[in-house]
Amino acid sequence: MLHNLGSINLDHFYRVSHLVHPGETLASHGYHVGLGGKGANQSLAMALAGGQVSHWGRLGRQDAWARDRLARAGVDVSHVELVDEPSGHAIIQVDERGENAIILHPGANHGFSRRHRDTLCKAAKPGDWLLVQNECNALPELLECARRHDLAIAFNPAPMSDAVLSLPLEACRLLFVNRGEAAWLTGLPEASDARVLLEALHERLPHTATVVTLGSEGAWYQSGDERHFQPALPVEPADTTGAGDTFIGYFLAALQEGQPITGCLAFAAQAAALGVQRPGAADSIPSRDEVERLVSHPPYPSP
Repeated sequence: MLHNLGSINLDHFYRVSHLVHPGETLASHGYHVGLGGKGANQSLAMALAGGQVSHWGRLGRQDAWARDRLARAGVDVSHVELVDEPSGHAIIQVDERGENAIILHPGANHGFSRRHRDTLCKAAKPGDWLLVQNECNALPELLECARRHDLAIAFNPAPMSDAVLSLPLEACRLLFVNRGEAAWLTGLPEASDARVLLEALHERLPHTATVVTLGSEGAWYQSGDERHFQPALPVEPADTTGAGDTFIGYFLAALQEGQPITGCLAFAAQAAALGVQRPGAADSIPSRDEVERLVSHPPYPSP
C-alpha cells in the first residue's frame, strides 16, 4: 500500500494569450475550476493507473466534492478530513503554448498536526510507501516519524524552497525532481547537462534513487551505478499543468506492480504524453485503458 500525505486544492484555470507581466492587467478567454493540488493529482494518477493508494489530506467542508472525486477514481479517502477552514487553492494561467504560471495558497493543507502525523505512521505497516510533496506543513517531523516506522519514503520537493535543503532527504528511498529542483538541490546552474545533475544528486544522496523529469528532453532514473533514460514522446502540448504529477502517479503504480524500472519510466511517459494534450490538472490525467491503447497503437513513430 502507498499512503500519500498530500495537498488537495481547488485549481482556478485562466486561459490567456500570454503569461501576465508585472503591472499588466490581462483579460482571460477561458475559465474553469477543478480538483488540483500536487498530492491529490498524484493520488488520482496512481489510482487511475491501477495502483493502491490511501490519501491523507485536509479539505474545507464546503468542498467535499473534491474528496468524492478521488473516491470515485479508486483512492482510499477514509483519512481525508473535512474541516471548517478554507481549502487550499491555486490560480493558474495557461498560455497559447501550454505553458503555465501558478499562485498557490495552502489553506487547510497547512493544518497538519502531530496527531495527524502520528496516526498516519501508526496506521501504515513497516515497508509501506509514504509519498509526500512540499505543499503541506510539518515535513521534517513527518519524514523523521516515517523513518522511525520503517516506511519507504518517496518525496517530490515541489514547489521547491530553501526549506527543502534542511530536510532529512537521506531518509528518502526515492526522489522525484524536475530540472529546476535538481539544480536547486545541488547548487548547480539550471542549464547544466542532465548527467551532471545526476552525478551531483548521487554525490549528495548516494543511497536515494532519483527520477529527474526534463519535459520534452525525457526523464532519467538512477540508483547507485544503475541509470536509465526515457525519451520524451513527440506530442504537441496543450497544457503542461499536472504533467509531472501524472508521471509520478503512473511510475509508482507500475513500481507497485513490480514492473522493471524501464517499464515504470515508459508507462509514466506515455501517461504524461497523453495528459499534456488536454487542458487542466486532474482533468488531464488519463485512465490506464487510454494509456494501454496508446502503447498498443501509438499515433507517432517510436523515438
